Amino acid sequence: MNLAVIPARGGSQRIPKKNIRRFCGKPMIGYAIEAALGSSSIEQVIVSTDSKEISDIARSFGAQVPFLRPAELSDEHATTSAVIVHAIKAMRATGSAPENVCCIFPCTPFLTADCLDDFYAKMEKARHSFVYPVVLYSHPIQRAMTMDENGKMSLLQPKFEYTRTQDLQPTYHDAAQFYWGRVDAWLSGKKMLTEGIGIRISSRQAIDIDNFEDLEKAEWIMKSLKLENSRA
Repeated sequence: MNLAVIPARGGSQRIPKKNIRRFCGKPMIGYAIEAALGSSSIEQVIVSTDSKEISDIARSFGAQVPFLRPAELSDEHATTSAVIVHAIKAMRATGSAPENVCCIFPCTPFLTADCLDDFYAKMEKARHSFVYPVVLYSHPIQRAMTMDENGKMSLLQPKFEYTRTQDLQPTYHDAAQFYWGRVDAWLSGKKMLTEGIGIRISSRQAIDIDNFEDLEKAEWIMKSLKLENSRA
């Protein structure tokens, strides 16, 4: 059985109530739930939360909330892995026996069911422990700089100051959308990033919403996509 776990704690420091904030007509978490429910690879969708308000909204979109997450796993220091391991063990206690778990972050309005299915198929075909989406950095990180209080710039890697950007190795970052993983990989503490396989998606498919600027950008993209679709 394939299980989707959407971790959505009640606290959010940078954007209050981010996980259930209205985004282009619906609570943010609604997009993640709809993508998971629409996936042919996922048989059960649960939300792991410490919040009754979030649990009520999650249920209204069709997700299950079979437990409330304990306080020690609900602060900003709780790791994704710890939350998923807790969810697996809690589901096993109810008689459920998931073989694969997809951790889907709640603020992923551009995620689609087709994407979840495609990544699951790739994990199954190659028998990977984890697969997850990555995005190409828009500028080579080898040319990253720091700035002091007077505006003086310093390269983190001075040896690349005169290297052409096209000659630098491409680098990627976690798209912060979801991780497909095998239950034994989650429970054994394997690292999703370095022991998993990254698959590139476009930057337009993934906006990591951490602050209000990210939120405004995501809303602009969503409205643009809806306008494009209406003209098609």
